[in-house]
Amino acid sequence: MTPNELLKLKSPTLAGTIALTLLDPQAAQFTPDDALFLKFHGIYPQDDRDLRKTAKHPILMVRCRIPGGTLSPAQYLAIDELATSYANNTLRVTSRQGLQFHGVLKSNIRALIKSINATLLTTLAACGDNNRNVMAPPAPAAGGIADQVRRHASQVAAALAPQTPAYHAIWIDEVQIPLNEDFTDPLYGKTYLPRKFKVAFAIPPVNDIDIFTNCCGFIAIADPAGQLLGYNLLAGGGMGRGHGNKATFPRLADVIGFLPAASAVEVATAVLTVHRDFGDRNSRKHARLKYVLEERGPAWFRAELEHRLGWPLAPAHPFQFDSQSDLFGWHTQADGRLCLGLFVETGRIQGAFKQALRQVIAQYQPAIRLTPANNVILCDIAPGHRAGIDALLAGLDRGSLLRRASMACVALPTCSYAVAEAERFLPQLITRIETTLHEAGLPNEEIHIRMTGCPNGCARPYMAEIAFVGKAPGVYQLWLGGNVASTRLNRLYKDAVKDADIISVLRPLFDRFAQERRPAEHFGDWAARAVEYP
Repeated sequence: MTPNELLKLKSPTLAGTIALTLLDPQAAQFTPDDALFLKFHGIYPQDDRDLRKTAKHPILMVRCRIPGGTLSPAQYLAIDELATSYANNTLRVTSRQGLQFHGVLKSNIRALIKSINATLLTTLAACGDNNRNVMAPPAPAAGGIADQVRRHASQVAAALAPQTPAYHAIWIDEVQIPLNEDFTDPLYGKTYLPRKFKVAFAIPPVNDIDIFTNCCGFIAIADPAGQLLGYNLLAGGGMGRGHGNKATFPRLADVIGFLPAASAVEVATAVLTVHRDFGDRNSRKHARLKYVLEERGPAWFRAELEHRLGWPLAPAHPFQFDSQSDLFGWHTQADGRLCLGLFVETGRIQGAFKQALRQVIAQYQPAIRLTPANNVILCDIAPGHRAGIDALLAGLDRGSLLRRASMACVALPTCSYAVAEAERFLPQLITRIETTLHEAGLPNEEIHIRMTGCPNGCARPYMAEIAFVGKAPGVYQLWLGGNVASTRLNRLYKDAVKDADIISVLRPLFDRFAQERRPAEHFGDWAARAVEYP
C-alpha cells in the first residue's frame, strides 16, 4: 500500500494532529502527514513561490464544496467578505463549480472555516480521496428539467459525503480527536477511496459540464414532452496524466446504460464502491476509476455494477451534445424572470469586478450559479432590475468570443504542482492570439483554448481545441483537435514550445485553417482531420 493508504488507516477519522497544530502558536505550518488529512477538509498547504528566494511563506488554499455551484445571495456576500477578512481579497471560481480562498494564514484558518460553516456551506470533501463537488448544469433552462437535475445532484452529493466526526470537532468544537480513534465510515470504510472521485450531471444538447471527463456521469434523457425519463450512465472519465509516463493518460468516460431518474443516488453510490474496491491502492498514479475501466472494460464494469445494484440497467438512450460554452449576457428564464451570464477571466473574482458583483448581489439579491468554465450566472432577476444592474457593471470587460472560451488553472505562484504559468499568462497570450487570428482573416473566431501549469489537467486541457500544458518553466506542450461539444480528446502536436514561440507555431496553423476550413467548420474539427501529428 502507498504511504497515503497507511496514513488513512492510522487515522480513519481524518483528524491527524490538525487540532494540536492549530493550538500551537509556534508551529508555522502543518506536518507533512497532516497535509494529507487537510485535503479531506478542503485545504491545501502551499507557499508563495514568487517569494522563495528570500524565505518560504506558508499559506493555505481553502476550497468550498458547493453542489451544482448554487449559492444564495446571503451566502455569496458572506463568502466575499471572508475573502477580504481572512484571505487575499480574491475568490477563485473552480472548474468544479466551487470557490477557493487563496493566501490564507494558519492563524486565520479555523476562523475562516468556522465562518464558512455558519453560512451552511462546507469545505469537507472539496479535496481528498473521496467524492468531490458534484456538478450540475448552471444555466436556468428556458423550460423543462433543470431544477430536477440539480436536485438529484444535491441528493447525490449528500449521499456520498464522508461521515467523519473530525471535521466538526476540529473546526467547530476546537478539540483533538485521538489519533487512534476507532472509526469506520459507513460508505468509505477506514481507508476511503484510492484517489479522488468525480460525479456530474448534464442536459443535452449543452455539455457545459464536460461530462465525459468525470468518473461517474449522468446524462439527462427527456421524453418528447420535456419530462425527465432518467439518465444515461457514464463511467471512467478523467484528465490527469504525467509527463513521460505512458501508463497515465486522459480518458473519456464510457456509456454504460440507462437508469430511472429516481435511482441516481443508488447508482452513484454503487459506482463509487466499485472504485473503492477495485481501484489501485499500490500506486496513486494508477488509482483512478478510469484505469479500472480501461483495463477491465465497460462490459465487466456494467456486470459488476448490476451485481451490486441487484437489477439491470437498460440500454442507453440516444443523445447529442452540440456545444460546451457557458451562457453569457441577458436571457429570459422559464418563469419570466431574467438571468445574466458574466465572464470571469481565468475565474479570478477580484478588483473592480469583485466590488461591482458585490454591489449587484447586495442590492438586487439574485441567486448565484458558478459554472465549470470558471464564470458566474446571476439568476431570478426581476426584469425591472436590468437597467440598474447594467449601470453597476458598466465598464467591466465582457470578454471577446475567444477570451470567453478560454480557461486556465491557478498554477504559479501558489500551486505546488505547477512547473509553468497558466492563470497569470493566458490573458496576455489570448490578446496576442486575437491579433494573429485577425491577421489570418479570422476576426471574432471562437476557439476553445485551455492552459495548465502541469499535466494534471485541472482546467481539462485535453478536451480543448487548443491546449497548452506546462512542461517546464516557460515551456508548454501544444495539444490540438478537441471539439466545441467537448466529446473528443485532443492530441499532442508539439512536445515543447517556449512561451515566446507560441505565436510563431500557431500562425501557420491559423493561415491553413483560414484557407482549408469547410463551411462552418470549427478549428478543432479542422485540426483533427487536417493536421499531421507525431
